[in-house]
Amino acid sequence: MQQLFKNIKGDRAIWAVVALLAIISFLPVYSASTNLVYVVGNGTTLGHLVKHCFLLALGFFIILGIHKVPYHYFKRLSWVMIPFVLGLLLVTLLQGNTIGGANASRWIRIPLVGMTFQTSTLASVVLMVYVAGYLSKTFGKKIEFKESIFPLWTPVFLILAMILPANLSTTAILFFMVMLLCFMGGFPIKYLMAIIGAGVVMLTLFVLTAKAFPGLFPNRVDTWISRVENFADKSDTEGDYQIEKAKIAIATGGVVGLGAGKSVMKNFLPQSSSDFIYAIIVEEYGLMGAFVIVFLYMLLLFRIVIVAQNAETIFGKLMVIGVGLPIVFQALINMAVAVELFPVTGQTLPLISSGGTSIWMTCLAIGIILSVSAKREKEQEEFNHKESPDIAHA
Repeated sequence: MQQLFKNIKGDRAIWAVVALLAIISFLPVYSASTNLVYVVGNGTTLGHLVKHCFLLALGFFIILGIHKVPYHYFKRLSWVMIPFVLGLLLVTLLQGNTIGGANASRWIRIPLVGMTFQTSTLASVVLMVYVAGYLSKTFGKKIEFKESIFPLWTPVFLILAMILPANLSTTAILFFMVMLLCFMGGFPIKYLMAIIGAGVVMLTLFVLTAKAFPGLFPNRVDTWISRVENFADKSDTEGDYQIEKAKIAIATGGVVGLGAGKSVMKNFLPQSSSDFIYAIIVEEYGLMGAFVIVFLYMLLLFRIVIVAQNAETIFGKLMVIGVGLPIVFQALINMAVAVELFPVTGQTLPLISSGGTSIWMTCLAIGIILSVSAKREKEQEEFNHKESPDIAHA
């Protein structure tokens, strides 16, 4: 165990928050998996728990490995990975998987191991690192929009365009985070407003085309419109089955909850172990459990900001913000959906919801953040070591 702690570098608070979120996830996932077992008829509750533990363990190995890599390598690696993720997204999109006529091309199957991988999550992390690398080169310089079209905005819009047909929420979050990172990286606001306007126009054209020619290409436009309409129409209690059940679960939880494993709504929520696991946590652990989860994500956000502030390079600062904020933002959206502050988005609760790709890519992002923090820690140790002989001599 001592050897393990010796190999752990970087911000200890982030390590602690990640470990706590992972440990907290065990009981809710185990409890909520009864829906998959007894309603869907998929496996056993113990089997789902073991699988979740395995995915988290592999995620922690990802953090351990990535946080040892000097973070400046990620800038060059992102340039190599952009064509790779574009290829993965294209393969995913061309699969043409549909559910009820809607585009469900989000995953590709990994040969031999028989597992699926959601390519958009990898693309999101790679794109944020790539954008941070580009902005670090232009920071403090006069930026001409035409010079940024090919190296910056072409990869951004290609990736967003390939994610959009099957996943609007991920596209919207990624677009918002790129805009925020560009703003923090000193990109002129007038250009960002033009990009936002272009993005709105392109989305509108996509929706209109999908509605005008329903059979032209698989899409989820009808699902998006239905979710927004159900969210807007508060009187339609049957319009959004999942939200209504989630609200019942939250209302039933009260202050201290029903107790571990005693959720009733887990048997009625189709995504009780993933998209709506926060509602199950509130039902079983009450407002106290709900506030603990929120506190941990807010603490993670605080430490991410501290790591970014202490990074010695612009690239380090921007990369930490770029890969760190989406984790907390996704968590807030997931919780907001459960309490009906947002329409249903399909976003999981990072490090708590079941699902391998989400866990692994969150751990990849955490590893990158800790790599920046570890570099700062190493420099501080070297500085203290140099200062020590001088103090002793004095």
